[in-house]
Amino acid sequence: MHAYRSVLACVALSFAFLAWQPPANAQSDHGASPAAAVTDGRHDFDWEIGHWKTRVSRLQRPMTGSDSWVEYEGTSVVRKIGNGPANLVELDVAGPAGRIQGVSLRLYNPESRQWSLNYSSHASGTLSPPQTGSFINGRGEFHGLETIDGRVVLVRFVISEVTPDSARFEQAFSDDGGRSWEVNWIATDTRIRDKTP
Repeated sequence: MHAYRSVLACVALSFAFLAWQPPANAQSDHGASPAAAVTDGRHDFDWEIGHWKTRVSRLQRPMTGSDSWVEYEGTSVVRKIGNGPANLVELDVAGPAGRIQGVSLRLYNPESRQWSLNYSSHASGTLSPPQTGSFINGRGEFHGLETIDGRVVLVRFVISEVTPDSARFEQAFSDDGGRSWEVNWIATDTRIRDKTP
């Protein structure tokens, strides 16, 4: 419970920071150029707001040469935060290897036109380093760093096969500067109808 409160406190501080920031662009929407409107990604995650059935395949020991995968099933709930370009994902899945519960705070930076994905498991109670990126032609790609067994590795998180009712999420690690990637997390979501976040 303490870890969950820590995550909620971090989310609250993030909102306070966002509310304090001046607008990134004082120009009205009427004056925006067509190119700017096309590349503005503040609505990239709007399709995902709602309740989802989630299936996860997770590599048990990433970056060790392991090929042992475990399966989980459960739900994801995605909620819009306030009136700004931000949302919160609540993940709750379980399987023979146990239960995974966590939240992902997603924040949009209008200056860079990129999203940051900030994850915390209920077990850790701290936000992971952010993965930043954007969507191009319906495919989201986000990059960051993570520490695995004392080694810093690159992280790539890809959102693909997006439809109004389904999507695929894939995480991979690289310890050779991005020349090769080992997939360690695959999730497929299917929308649950007749529920509102």
